[in-house]
This record gives sequence, structure tokens and C-alpha cells, in this order.
Amino acid sequence: MAEQVIIRWSRAEDLPALTALNNSVWNEKNSPHVTPMTAAEYAERSPPGSELVAIADGAVAGFIVFRSASRMASHAHVAELAIAVHPAFQGLGIGRKLVEAACVEAKAQGKRKLSLRVMATNEKAIAFYEKLGFQVQGRLVEEFYAGGRYVDDILMYKMLT
Repeated sequence: MAEQVIIRWSRAEDLPALTALNNSVWNEKNSPHVTPMTAAEYAERSPPGSELVAIADGAVAGFIVFRSASRMASHAHVAELAIAVHPAFQGLGIGRKLVEAACVEAKAQGKRKLSLRVMATNEKAIAFYEKLGFQVQGRLVEEFYAGGRYVDDILMYKMLT
């Protein structure tokens, strides 16, 4: 059980743990493209200070990324989320704390809406997002072929206003 959880912006020293976490949590049930990254690739995609990190019991327990949904000015009010919590720390409220912190930060950056995509095979994540107030806004039927089958991609959102 995590005694204390600190949510903060990522730092350079977090890079090895963030890379390892990223490479360990994605699989054919929760991601349409599973490709392990090197620390350099991870740093290029998510440089220090670009994602919120949960530190529990002195270890990186999870992260959440929220980025502009596109480069269009007309879309600047929307941020897309991606979240990962280390399996050893799941069920302890860390994911909820990360999403809540992302909501605060995104709102402070002028975002009005959070969106995310989740594969239909990831029922645990769908239930988690719904518990936090996310709603389904669409379904891309048979969007991916993963794990030997076609999988729907579910689009979810939460308004910050």
C-alpha cells in the first residue's frame, strides 16, 4: 500500500523509471501499437516537465500525459490523455489522483475538454474512466486488429467547465 503519493511534473531523473513503466504496461489488450521505446525515444516524445508523475513510496508509480488534441487553433481547447499506473500500484487511487491533477493543470492551461481513446477490450480502464466522469462520445468499430481479433476503439471525454 502506498503511504504517500506525490503528483509532480516529470524530471530528467525519472526517465529510466518512466521508460520502464511505459514499456511494461502496454499490451495488445490496451494498445493498438505495442513497441518498446528506448530512454532516448521516450525523452523525445515526453521530455522532462511534459507529463505528471505519481511518486509513491519513493518510486514512479504512474504517469499521465495530456497534450493538445491537434495543432489547429480551433481545437486548442481540447487535451488528449494517456495514463499508465504500475501494476503494483493499481487499485490504490493513484490513477484517480493523476486524472484529477491533469484536470486541474489542463483547466489552468485553458483547456475545456479532456478526451481519450480506449480499446473496447480494456474493460477495466473503461470502468475507471466512467467512474471519474468520462462519457463515451463515439465508437470506431473494428478500428484495430490486435491479439488475433478486430477491436473497437472507444472515444471518451470529460468537460472541465
